[in-house]
Amino acid sequence: MGGCDHHGMKLISRRRVQTVRLSEGRRSREDVVALEEPLEIRVNGSRFSVTMRTPGDDFGLVAGFLVSEGIVSSPDDLPDMRTVSGMGLDGEPTFNIVDAAVRGPGVALVADRARTIYTTSACGVCGLASIDAVRTASAFPILPVGFTVPEALIAGLPDRLRASQDLFEATGGVHAAGLFDGDGQPIVVREDVGRHNAVDKVVGHALTSGLLPLSRTVLQVSGRASFELVQKARMAGIPVLAAVSAPSSLAVELAEDAGITLVGFSRGRSFTIYAHPERITP
Repeated sequence: MGGCDHHGMKLISRRRVQTVRLSEGRRSREDVVALEEPLEIRVNGSRFSVTMRTPGDDFGLVAGFLVSEGIVSSPDDLPDMRTVSGMGLDGEPTFNIVDAAVRGPGVALVADRARTIYTTSACGVCGLASIDAVRTASAFPILPVGFTVPEALIAGLPDRLRASQDLFEATGGVHAAGLFDGDGQPIVVREDVGRHNAVDKVVGHALTSGLLPLSRTVLQVSGRASFELVQKARMAGIPVLAAVSAPSSLAVELAEDAGITLVGFSRGRSFTIYAHPERITP
């Protein structure tokens, strides 16, 4: 796959770099880096947010983002999305604009949730007005019982996720999110320079495929488990979130409050359960 997604879109940039080894000096070589470009998200023709992302699967990203914002919860709420042409900073045409047609109850939330700053690839909730807005009530409550997964399945998910990370293999510079069923089989895997974008792309796929709520799935992510990732899992009805690295204190608090099983430091044959361990069986 290298640097292309399944549509053949270019996802990497080639650069001349200098590699430094203190005992051996420098050498010049060609390297590849993951693309990062802005995406303007419009809702019913009006600007809603700007996020930095890896191009590719933009419709999935927008759909998942709108689920996370509480704007849509079913395919009927999002009847259409289209790419809009605009003008880039270099004066050249750009197609980094997606206009989403939204209908239903979420239309009334759009004005309240409009963001005044752009979202970086490191932050999924930077522009929301308050922490109360971030604690959005989900349309899909997390079910307290009925779905469990064995320890061995959780331990094996990082390797299964890693096997699908083609862009990471090429660049080493992107995050991944994978949605798995109760047997550990992948439903969808997405990559992006922003960990929250990768999750949005996964959730967006689920929305447009009519899979929400994701009440019998596990979300495995690369990197750490941040507050916004737990929030996004909550909004999609995902009961188990596992991360390769550490969670934040606020992520643990939200997982506990929302009823989400939160796993961190999932590496090889070990992991740590931070919230709701009852879903993971020996």
